[in-house]
Amino acid sequence: MTLDTARFADLLTGYCLEIQPGQEVVVRSTTLAAPLLLDCQRAILARDAWPLLRVELPGATAAFYRDAQDRHLDLFSEVAFTEAKKAHAQLGIQAPENTRALSGIEPARLARAARARQPLRDQTMRKRWCSTLWPTQAGAQQAGMNLADFEAFVERALFLDQPDPVRSWGELRAFQDGLIERVKGASELRIEAAGTDVTLTVNGRTWVNSDGKRNMPSGEVFTGPHEASANGRIRFGVPSSPAGVDVAGVELEFRDGLVVAAAAERGGEYLQRALATDAGARRLGEIGIGTNFGIDRAIGATLFDEKIGGTVHLALGRSYPETGGKNESALHWDLICDLRAGGRLSADGETVMQDGRFAL
Repeated sequence: MTLDTARFADLLTGYCLEIQPGQEVVVRSTTLAAPLLLDCQRAILARDAWPLLRVELPGATAAFYRDAQDRHLDLFSEVAFTEAKKAHAQLGIQAPENTRALSGIEPARLARAARARQPLRDQTMRKRWCSTLWPTQAGAQQAGMNLADFEAFVERALFLDQPDPVRSWGELRAFQDGLIERVKGASELRIEAAGTDVTLTVNGRTWVNSDGKRNMPSGEVFTGPHEASANGRIRFGVPSSPAGVDVAGVELEFRDGLVVAAAAERGGEYLQRALATDAGARRLGEIGIGTNFGIDRAIGATLFDEKIGGTVHLALGRSYPETGGKNESALHWDLICDLRAGGRLSADGETVMQDGRFAL
């Protein structure tokens, strides 16, 4: 084990969540993250707060969706809602035993539950929250690495290999402040790459500096494009695995903000079902610009892949209200366009990123 779980836990409870005495903090993960969970419990107690560990057995989520009856898909637990309402903060730690565990579940069941749980999700989002990842054998296999190399990769992505991780995150925040200054006054963004030439408007929308407070790792700035503004075509060369389904080579065509054509080299059936989730699923809810050069390759986990320095990503579906975006959907699917091999992001005609390098 190369990861220092004590430093990791201190970063999550201190820098990310800024836990205060007396707060109640829900921590969710699987049993595979036991070393980090125990150190998070220690760190929360050291801050004179209450750790509420919610530890899932491997396979439990897939079994729930497989065995759930109608009420379990169309409603949500009142106890879960009360906990989300009363807890001061929530920490989610991805630690999968099987990254494809949900691939055999009917996508309509997942979408149905996602729609029903929107109030529960909204309640959670109103509080302090953070998502992170614990390296497991399954995650390493998906990333194409052995476990030791994957642990080292995660360590670099979180800046835990730096003498002072908090200072390093502060330096990235300052860089991202400058990037936001560059794009916040722009009206039109344009993305150009192989198979890609798409424009969208962002004037009047708010850019968010994602500096590791909610996602760890982070490293992006993002906003919500005007819902009827996207026009053109885009190809997403970075594969993704929503709900454990392998999707790659996604190509979308937009007209006045709406997806009018969609295809994929792999996972085309999932793509079409995702677009049919609801009325908002065919519109964009987010555009983000990745800035974390500690993440130098895709690993099949969106939490990391969307932050790759030199990429941009568009999300189909739900907007983040803090950006001013208005699109509503049970879907929020980040799709990543890698500009490092040859591509350009421009704002009102001026280059912001060329071939994965920022021109600030």
